Amino acid sequence: MAFAVDTAWITERAKELGFDLCGVVRVEAFPELAHFEEWLARGYAGEMRYLEDPRRRNPVLIQENLRSAIVCALNYNTDLPYSVDAAAASSSAPRGWISRYAWGRDYHEVVWEKLDALAASLRDKFPEPFAARAFADTGPVTERIFAKHAGLGWLGKNTLLLNESLGSWFFLGVILTSLDLTPSRAPEEAPPADLCGNCRQCLDACPTGALVEPYVLDARRCISYLTIELRGNIPEEFRAAMGRHVFGCDICQDVCPFNRKAPVTHLAEFQPRGGSGATPARARKEAEAIALGERGRPGPPFAGESLFEPRLEWLAGMNEQEFREAFRGSAIKRTKWKGLVRNACIALGNSRLAPGAPERGRILALLHRLAGSAEPAIAESARWALGRIQ
Repeated sequence: MAFAVDTAWITERAKELGFDLCGVVRVEAFPELAHFEEWLARGYAGEMRYLEDPRRRNPVLIQENLRSAIVCALNYNTDLPYSVDAAAASSSAPRGWISRYAWGRDYHEVVWEKLDALAASLRDKFPEPFAARAFADTGPVTERIFAKHAGLGWLGKNTLLLNESLGSWFFLGVILTSLDLTPSRAPEEAPPADLCGNCRQCLDACPTGALVEPYVLDARRCISYLTIELRGNIPEEFRAAMGRHVFGCDICQDVCPFNRKAPVTHLAEFQPRGGSGATPARARKEAEAIALGERGRPGPPFAGESLFEPRLEWLAGMNEQEFREAFRGSAIKRTKWKGLVRNACIALGNSRLAPGAPERGRILALLHRLAGSAEPAIAESARWALGRIQ
């Protein structure tokens, strides 16, 4: 039985909880999912075997009696520069780039809390028993496709969901439920129009050529995949193109015209951890003001450090315990300690460290130490970096 529920009530409650967009859609095998098998067959998923879960291609299999999906978007954009605009000060130590979404608190937790609160509101509204489960970039859910059919935006040439007002700087969360809710769009109403037009800035800007054609991503070439999902050695053909990226990549979003005037969030959870995060200059000043020990890094996590343009020496010099302490409650823990150190080594190899730089001796000593690491990916990346610097 369909509940006579005004979708506007759900949307209003979602906005009260802090979401920027909300829509409702009936769950079905959406047409975009029909291409997923071919994408997998091309090998574009790389080592992400979890994407082979058949529930991703047929979401009605995710849970019994599944009928509706409530899709919410939460803005995480900040007023700090984009990666294509920001440049580490020439007088400062070599710095890396962490993807914008990972600067603050783990977004899974932030989105889950809001989704759970929305689900609780549904239970207050409907006393009858029903199933409801929240997903925030977890489980076999392709959130962007749900979001498109819920009316939140269109799938851009960079494969991300784009919204004319918000751009793409937002997290997506979904509540799957057995409630038969009235969809936001009438059956005869088309999803939002694709406004990408003839633009191909995202394709042209990708340094590794991961967008092999409009709307198609080869994850094996994507810097986000290479720095987060790939567990072994990063293929040498991509290392120089990675530049200073140590966790994720924002380039295809940074150059998107719909993001140039995207609104910023006021949520403290998404501001850069460590330091003030208020401005690039202050973040760098705090990082440079720290008293360094013999090993060239601070003792306590985030002592004077910021996740906006973090010092590569700090990241590469972490041991596993320091990594766990520094990135507890952070999405960065996804890459694991050895992945982050591996990435920092490669970024140091791309840093063009000047012969007279005051930190050169410390960094070379650090890389020599890491070249002898028992972790093959760290050791190999450190040797590659040494070959680029020396």
